[in-house]
Amino acid sequence: MPTTPDPRRIAQSFGVDAARYDRARPRYPAALISRLAESGPEVLDVGTGTGIVARQLRDAGCRVLGVEPDPRMAEAARAHGLTVEESRFEEWDPAGRTFDTVVAGQTWHWVDPAAGSAQAARVLRPGGRLALFWNAYRPPAELAAAFGEVYRRVAPSLPFDPWQVADPYATVAEKTIAGIGPEFTAPEVWRYEWEHEYTREEWLDLVPTAGGHTLLPPAELSALIDGLGEVTGERFTMPYTTVAVTAVTAG
Repeated sequence: MPTTPDPRRIAQSFGVDAARYDRARPRYPAALISRLAESGPEVLDVGTGTGIVARQLRDAGCRVLGVEPDPRMAEAARAHGLTVEESRFEEWDPAGRTFDTVVAGQTWHWVDPAAGSAQAARVLRPGGRLALFWNAYRPPAELAAAFGEVYRRVAPSLPFDPWQVADPYATVAEKTIAGIGPEFTAPEVWRYEWEHEYTREEWLDLVPTAGGHTLLPPAELSALIDGLGEVTGERFTMPYTTVAVTAVTAG
């Protein structure tokens, strides 16, 4: 039976290849970014990574400060002209600064929910918005079955089969809602359905950026990529759902 890796090790694994992460990871729907920008120009981006969310919000007219615990990811974000402070969000010192919006794209599940909620409430202005969101993809059924077979055959050390979960972030969203403190109004869930067309090369470039993949033995990761390449067509369309949990400060 596969063992479950330490979540902290997985969280710290994304910076192994920050350039690939920045290049391959999907962006977020324009409708979500526009809606967040309406909350005000001053934004704090929790777990900013290489600055994917921050750059989209900057392009929408916001001023964004990133907080990022991995110095490799922080350096990649700075290379895009972003301001980033290195810290876990729960331990970060805001030094009296406040924001209109606190966002976290694909990162809040690495944050302690109670401490993170309390920290967000401290740094948000009255009526400020907390917005926590994830991109979830679900391949067409035939392709999902082929991918799943490759994972089970080639990468059994992974503690999950990512293609057998109908809504992989539903549980994360439920836990996120439960962890938002009384400083906030009742959370809402926003959902955005969209699609992205991948070439085989683009898809195989994305695969190693998924959590835990860079912790695989190199030969196992290489075999996984080769196996997925054999069952992936020249191009295919991937359905995505972006799930956002959001709440505003009470009072």
